[in-house]
Order: sequence, then structure tokens, then C-alpha cells
Amino acid sequence: MPFPTFTASTTAEQVVDALAEQIHGRNVLITGTSLNGIGFETARTIAKYANLVIITGYHSERLKLSEETIRNDVPGANVRPLILDLSSLAAVRKAAEEVNAYPEPIHVLIHNAAHGGGPFQTTVDGFEIQMATAHIGPFLLTKLIAPKLLASDDIARVVVVSSIAHSAGTGVNLEAVMKPKPEKYLNRSAYEEAKSANVLFAAELSRRSGGTIKAYSLHPGGISISFVPAVGGSYDYSCFYKHHAESGQQVRLN
Repeated sequence: MPFPTFTASTTAEQVVDALAEQIHGRNVLITGTSLNGIGFETARTIAKYANLVIITGYHSERLKLSEETIRNDVPGANVRPLILDLSSLAAVRKAAEEVNAYPEPIHVLIHNAAHGGGPFQTTVDGFEIQMATAHIGPFLLTKLIAPKLLASDDIARVVVVSSIAHSAGTGVNLEAVMKPKPEKYLNRSAYEEAKSANVLFAAELSRRSGGTIKAYSLHPGGISISFVPAVGGSYDYSCFYKHHAESGQQVRLN
């Protein structure tokens, strides 16, 4: 079918309405669906047509708020919350076990969750937290729920939200991934490496799946949204990195 032309002013609702036939009946799992983020907007809009939308987050109260907001906005939407902390391999395995117990296949997996950077920080598994949340956790989740993707009655899709920032970096330093060193840490460089890993992961997943899974990485464009930090209040997300660098605030976006 010929696809419509979308522009920078096209709304999410216009996109899903135009592609309703492709979304109808699909089961979609989206990571990083905190209220007002792009993962949330993706879930909210496709819930109008999808058979099932699985939303995830590591914070149960925020996840419940996202679920309630989607249900209020789209009466009758089939929304299922899933607790998922991508910074912990054990938590990823637990969530994957729950997904694999679902009766439905997964047609589309959207990796949107990320960590907002800040000072050097490692996870419980010893990985730098940006790389862990944006790539290592999503990689493991994809591997573990691959049977659900392959159970689809059509070619499954995996979408990885990357960034044009990957082109500003030097790729992925595997030695640094395995043994991160605080004295060599640069917030922006860590972000660029994580986004480079996203691109490489999507390309290699498509290649190795032999056509059974189609994987895509994307730059979402310039995003301006309301962001609500834990202490209350809000600010324009487009100034997040400037604010973040000046304040040293650590923020999880999943």
C-alpha cells in the first residue's frame, strides 16, 4: 500500500489513524512509558487500534498512572502493565519470564527506555548505567522473549529508539562496556556510545534473524515535552541536557 507523507507537524494521532490497518490486531510491548514521554504517547495512540499494548516501567506508581491515563483517553483499550527495570539483568529476566507466560504472541517490540545520564554510575551488575539501560537490558530482553516474537503470525518487528547523536561518537568501546572506569567517563560520550549500540543491535538483529524479525533503529527528532521530576514541577524536555549537565541531576526515563 502507498504510505502517506508525514511532516514535522504531523501528530501521533494522525499517524496511527493513517496506519490503522497495520496496527489493528497487533500486540505491542513498549519500554519506557512514563507519562508524557514519547513511549507513553506511542502507547496511548496505538492503543486505539492495537489488540494489546504492554507498557513497562520500573516505578509501579508511575506505571499505574500511565495505565490509567491511557484507559481514560482510550476507553476499551487493552493495556497491560509490566514492571521492568532494564538496569538490572535479574529484573529483565523476571519480566521476560512473565512475558513468555502470556498467552499472546508479541508482534512488535519497541525499545524506548533510557537513562538520562548524569554523573558516573554503575548498575548492580557493574555496567555503566546509560549503556545498561539503553542497550544491555534491551538486548537481553529481546533475546529472552524471542520465542514470543517468533510466534507471531507475521514477521515480528523490533524498533530501537536511537539518536542522531550516535554519529558524533566513535562507536562502542567494548572494553569500556565490560570494565567501565569513572576517570574516563564523559556523560555525552556515554550517551553516544549507547545510541551507537542501538543502531548496531538493530542492524545485526535483522541480519541474524534471516527475515523472521525486522529490526529498525531511528532518530526520533527534536522532542519537546513536559517532564516531571521526582521533586515536583515541570520543565521543557528540550532543555533537559543543558539543565542536566548544570545540575548533575540523575533521571531515569523508563
